[in-house]
Amino acid sequence: MRIGVEQLVRALGGWQATAVPLVDALEGALREAVLDGRLAVGSALPAERRLADGLGVSRGTVVAALTRLRDTGWVRTRHGSASTVQLPPSSAERFAPPSADGSAGSIDLRRAVPAAPRADYLAATARAARRAGPALAQGGHSGAGLPELREAIAGRYTREGLPTRAEQILVTSGARAALALLAARLRPRVAAVENPTYPRAAAVLRGAGARLSGLRVTTEGWDEDQLHAAFAAARGGLAYLVPDFQNPTGALMDARTRQAVAASAAEHGVTVVADETLRDLHLSGPAPLPPRIPRAVLVGSASKTVWAGVRVGWIRSPGTGLIGELLHHPLCEPLSAAPMEQLVAVELLAALEPLLDRRRAELRVQRDHLAGRLADDARWRFTVPEGGLVLWLRLHGVRADTVTARAGAAGLHLAPGPAFAVDGALTHYLRVPYTPPVATLDRIAGILDEACSPPAR
Repeated sequence: MRIGVEQLVRALGGWQATAVPLVDALEGALREAVLDGRLAVGSALPAERRLADGLGVSRGTVVAALTRLRDTGWVRTRHGSASTVQLPPSSAERFAPPSADGSAGSIDLRRAVPAAPRADYLAATARAARRAGPALAQGGHSGAGLPELREAIAGRYTREGLPTRAEQILVTSGARAALALLAARLRPRVAAVENPTYPRAAAVLRGAGARLSGLRVTTEGWDEDQLHAAFAAARGGLAYLVPDFQNPTGALMDARTRQAVAASAAEHGVTVVADETLRDLHLSGPAPLPPRIPRAVLVGSASKTVWAGVRVGWIRSPGTGLIGELLHHPLCEPLSAAPMEQLVAVELLAALEPLLDRRRAELRVQRDHLAGRLADDARWRFTVPEGGLVLWLRLHGVRADTVTARAGAAGLHLAPGPAFAVDGALTHYLRVPYTPPVATLDRIAGILDEACSPPAR
């Protein structure tokens, strides 16, 4: 299949909007476009001169980028024919996408996201396609979700000690879609949220018209005084919490605090929405996680455990009444997951545990390596989290925006504390994901060392 110049330009997007050299940026953009499906494997690229004209760069830039991609197995060229894109064997299993592992030149850790487990995902897609006939014969909308996917999700909750029926599950196109649907239905005037919190979730709640009432959480846990005050302010509304390896602090809510959350929610008539996107990334041994918050509405997805490209999330309600109300909301259908994506999710959930075991083992090594590189340094402090994807650093003597600016100039892009703050504070905090491989973590530690050092006189 030959791809046109205009189509390729669209697939690459804003690849020149970086501080890295053009050759590095073009090489990385082509690789990312192949990995996330914007360029189909086997696509024939335009001739070098036409490609250079379409991208607005010199032919030398295009030749240099394609040469690198040939050398690393991403492009194949036969004499007398066009160059075609392909996946090299080295890309088959990886946790971090090229934008985060340094292979694209700069290291972008502003999002802590995994790359797809290629072999598992392609096998699940093939199995789903083979039995897609009944779903394809329908109108394209699956209501609360495909019955077999709702059963699979309910079964996981039940096996974890939370008895659940399929009727308590509603499938969405991701965890944020689940939160958006809940916010649209509950219409909270005030929403209690952790401070810091996941900024995209905060944006969803603000977009629904809610004012945010923050409650402090650190790597050591939740401030119960602020928790009760935030729940009182959100009376009759909603609370959005991440009790398991909270993003970005990595904190794990203990059982006593979960009971306090349930009691405060009951006292003030607050609906607790617990985001469990990171719950499966438990890295510190076989000890079970604390029981879930009683009567909480649970939100989950496959974005962190499998891949953000699996656009499937879900809501687990304590009863069936809320699910029925959500089904009748006008946003339910637009926020639902496509039937084929749901079929792929069914296949992935059926074989999830071996995949999770591999990912936990890799993340455990990477967490411990980065923590070891950053330990015993007076310029910051942190707590090694029991799970999740990031370290939350408290910087000493320098602001996070200063560090992120210096690190960015050296090719490392990080999110500073204020990006996660409800009130714009947390100016001395920095989120550092440990999703890249060990060699890249060494590079990250080196850049942080330079970025946090006083400038030479």
